[in-house]
Amino acid sequence: MDEFKGCNLDYFPENILIDVLSYLSVRELVRAGRVCKRWKRLVKDQRLWRTVDLTAWKGVTSRILWVLLRQYLGCGLRCLRLRGLLLSARGGTFLSESWLKALSTKCPRLNKLALLHADLRSLPNCQILPRSLRVLELRACELPRSFFSQNLPTSPARPHERAEATSSVVAQQQRGGQKGKGLVSPSGICVERLVLNNVPSFTDQHLLNLASWEKLSRLELRDTFRVTANGLRNCAAKEGLSGLEGISRLKYLEIGITGRQGYQLQMASLGLGAGWLGLEELSLGGKEVGPGLLCASRLKDLKCLHLWACTLSELQIVRSCRMLRGLRQLEFLDVIFQPRQSPPAGEGQGQEGGEEQQNEEEGTGGESNDENRTLDGTDPFPSLRRSLAVLLPSCSLVFTNCSVQINVD
Repeated sequence: MDEFKGCNLDYFPENILIDVLSYLSVRELVRAGRVCKRWKRLVKDQRLWRTVDLTAWKGVTSRILWVLLRQYLGCGLRCLRLRGLLLSARGGTFLSESWLKALSTKCPRLNKLALLHADLRSLPNCQILPRSLRVLELRACELPRSFFSQNLPTSPARPHERAEATSSVVAQQQRGGQKGKGLVSPSGICVERLVLNNVPSFTDQHLLNLASWEKLSRLELRDTFRVTANGLRNCAAKEGLSGLEGISRLKYLEIGITGRQGYQLQMASLGLGAGWLGLEELSLGGKEVGPGLLCASRLKDLKCLHLWACTLSELQIVRSCRMLRGLRQLEFLDVIFQPRQSPPAGEGQGQEGGEEQQNEEEGTGGESNDENRTLDGTDPFPSLRRSLAVLLPSCSLVFTNCSVQINVD
C-alpha cells in the first residue's frame, strides 16, 4: 500500500494521460494546460483536437477564437462546432474574414463546420470558408443575400461554357494521375453536404445559387420557411440545351417544416412535381409530407423515401406508393397512423368511399375488413404491411417510434 501512496500522475504514460484528457471539454482542457509544462505539452497534442465543440461555451469571443487557433488548433482538426453571438446581448463580430483565412491555412484537414446562432452577414460569400470542407451545417444563422454565390474562374456565365471549363479541369487532373476523390472543384467549393436548420433568411435566391456547387450531393432543408415551390422547381436537375442544369449531382434531399406557427405554409415540396433527375433519396417531414407525397411519383430515380414527424392514413400511403414501383426502402419515423375506417352499413353517403376501399382490398390480396381492422399484438401495422407488400414487393419497410391514433368514438 505504501508503494501506491507514493504514485502520482507523473508515473502514467503519456498515451494514458491523453486518453484521460480527451474526456474534458475545451474550456477544461485549456485550464489543464496551465498546471505544468508537461501538461501544457500534452494538451497541445493534436489527438485531443480532432473534434472541437464550442457550442456549450457561451462566453466564446473572437479573441478566444484567435487564442485557440494560434496555440491549440492545427492539422489534426476534423470537425469544428461554434456558437455565435446572434442571441447575445454583447453582439459584435464573431467570425471575421481574417480568422477564417487563418483557419483554412492552419487546419488543412477540416472536413465539417457547424455554426449555431452565427451572424454571417459581415462575410462576402462562402468562398471565404476553408476549401477542405465537405460538410457545412448552419443552424439559426443569419445569411447575406449573396452568401452562396461564387465568382467563377471564367468570365462568361453561360452554362455550356462553365461546363466546358469544368470538363477541361477534370481532364487535366486525370492526366496528372490524381484520384477522383481528391479533385478540387474549379470554383473552390467542395462541400458535399449542406444542412440548413431554422435559417429564416434562406430564400429561393440562395437555393438557386447552390446550382454552382458542383460537388453538392446532399441537401437538408429544415424549417426554411421562405423556400417556395417555384424556387425548388427552378433549381431541380433537368435536361437543358447544354446538358444537365440545376443542382445536377444531388442524390439526397430533405424538406421538413415542423417549427414555429404563424408562417405562411409555402408547400415547397410541390416543386418536385416537375421531376428531379438523379435524386435517389427523399426525406419529407412535418407539413411537407402531404404535398411531397403527391409529387413523389415524378421522381424517376427515387430509391428511398423517408417520412417523419407527421400524421398519415393507410389509404394516403397506399395511393402515393402505387406509382413508386422502383422504391427500395420506405422508412417511417415518429409517424402517427390514423386507424382504418369503414363506412357505416346501410347509409348511402359512404358508397363511393366503400367502393374505393373495396378496390384497395382487392388490389392488396383481397383481405377482409375484419382482418385488416384487427391489430396484432406484435405488429401494430399489419394491414399497412400487407398492402405495401403487394404494391412494393422489393421494398423494405422500417418503422421507428411510430404509433396508431386511437379513436375514442
